[in-house]
Amino acid sequence: MLALDTSKKLSFNKLIADGDLVIVYERHDTMKAVNVCEGSVFQNRFGVFKHSDWIGKPFGSKVYSNKSGYVYLLAPSPELWTLVLSHRTQILYIADISFVIMYLEIVPGCLVLESGTGSGSLTTSLARAVAPIGHVYTFDFHEQRAASAREDFERTGVSSMVTVGVRDIQGNGFPDELCGMADAMFLDLPQPWLVIASAAKMLKPDGTLCSFSPCIEQVQRSCEALRMNFTDIRTFEVLLRTYEVREVKNDSMQGHGGSPSQQPPCKRRQTNEGSNKQESISSTIMARPSAEARGHTGYLTFARLKCSA
Repeated sequence: MLALDTSKKLSFNKLIADGDLVIVYERHDTMKAVNVCEGSVFQNRFGVFKHSDWIGKPFGSKVYSNKSGYVYLLAPSPELWTLVLSHRTQILYIADISFVIMYLEIVPGCLVLESGTGSGSLTTSLARAVAPIGHVYTFDFHEQRAASAREDFERTGVSSMVTVGVRDIQGNGFPDELCGMADAMFLDLPQPWLVIASAAKMLKPDGTLCSFSPCIEQVQRSCEALRMNFTDIRTFEVLLRTYEVREVKNDSMQGHGGSPSQQPPCKRRQTNEGSNKQESISSTIMARPSAEARGHTGYLTFARLKCSA
């Protein structure tokens, strides 16, 4: 069994304290990760915000600047962290991440292997999924990238559940000491088919594997390699279409009968004295597709290790 510190859990205090990481929500498309420090300030177009005013407030609070502008202070959940982290590599976003965690059947207590770490977007969500007694071993061949990932995991409070290793998994495979211990595995490599044999040795019987590839040619070669030791091989492409929900003002002329009649658009509508109609303004909640829809990110290939007879 692994020697894990089960006293450390992925959780957030209800009140913001000095040194905490908060997600400053400025608007739906603008958020920043900020470490709270007594005596420091945060500046944006809404004004100057004193960190001292944040300390002691609950996460989710609305705080005001010297110009009466405001922001929201949110807890650094894996979903929000994915939107604000530094991109050292291309990252996985929420649609792919949630799909991966579900199809890999990751639950609290699982041991998960990942290669490569990259910016750590998926790793943070994996750590939350296996908490409080599971563990994630993630590997990256780039030493500086691995060091930056360790720092980020410390900031987000998941470091007790994540071990970052520097290793060329594609060239050398996974470490022998993890042989037969993994419940699930995720690969994000240029040539994942080179690692399939090593992956099969690391997984428990009936363990699950997912490989992320941006090109269909990579998927084809990976599937060929998976056929030897894996079954239930499936490939998915997750396409996300978001909608904007907003309130729209509608002008109408209200008569005695109470039924509004639509009027042609105009800058200003005049009402005559003595008229039995009065101008009214109504609002409608409308939903429409977002103009900035995300397209193809990559292909997710899943497989299950065959159980030996």
